[in-house]
Amino acid sequence: MTGTQQIRTGIIGLGAMGIGMAQTLAAKGFAVAAFDLTDTALTRAAEAGATPKQSVADVFAAADIIVLSLPAAHHVEAVIADAVNAGHLAHCAESRIVIDTSTSEAEISRKLAATLEGNGHGFVDAPVSGGPSGAAAGTLAMMLGGADAHVSRAMPVLEALGQKIIHVGPSGAGNVAKLVNNMLVASHMVTTLEAIRLAEASGVSAEDALRVINSATGRSAISEIHYPTWVLPRSFDSGFSTGLMRKDVRLALEMAKAKGCALPLANLVADLWSEDRSGLSNTDDFKMMGDPQADRFKGENE
Repeated sequence: MTGTQQIRTGIIGLGAMGIGMAQTLAAKGFAVAAFDLTDTALTRAAEAGATPKQSVADVFAAADIIVLSLPAAHHVEAVIADAVNAGHLAHCAESRIVIDTSTSEAEISRKLAATLEGNGHGFVDAPVSGGPSGAAAGTLAMMLGGADAHVSRAMPVLEALGQKIIHVGPSGAGNVAKLVNNMLVASHMVTTLEAIRLAEASGVSAEDALRVINSATGRSAISEIHYPTWVLPRSFDSGFSTGLMRKDVRLALEMAKAKGCALPLANLVADLWSEDRSGLSNTDDFKMMGDPQADRFKGENE
């Protein structure tokens, strides 16, 4: 057996990110048990080389290191509760590591980590950046929170999934770093849109303005990658929704409020991202926010 074949892995949540991670782990020789609520996702997992399972408990029974890719913190809590109720995360059970790649909440990750630690298991919050293409290619950026021993044990799986892996600190630290990052992404999308609008209104094309911005100090991942790839071609198919971006900004602001940290610009950005101000529904791709052809924020300067 190779080293990867000796590590039994599981994936719970086979959306745009989870299916890519299942595919990557299977392609790199890991045994992968996979579960999702939809039959279509389970079929795709089988096609990707994973073994479909019929429940959360079945995945925990088949895996030592379980990766979660779920929409929100309450989904993560529900999965852990299912595994606890099934006995797979009990004190007497074989030690397991849970890697939560969801963009979750630091306090919930800390609570879950403490519960699992008390029963002899590990929990690593490991939110990711890089989108579905990064998940499928194994080139994600991953920001980790968790005890050194648990991170070390999870590292073979993390290294298979990610190209940039940064252990930020104890439990919850990965969540904090991801929310701060996504708060900046939401802000950069608005500021880049405004820059492109002003350039075009003043006679410089979006393409030419971006050539300058991306060679100077105004550049960001939004201007360097997102605009050329999804915004200017108007494909808007990055796989990350406006609803998820709104959730991340909201969580960042809730964290700021709890810590007494004033974020006036972030509050304005959250307002601009609202459906009333942006005209975008939760299901729209978040890159649509940067569309210079859309009539966003009409009348702001009137």
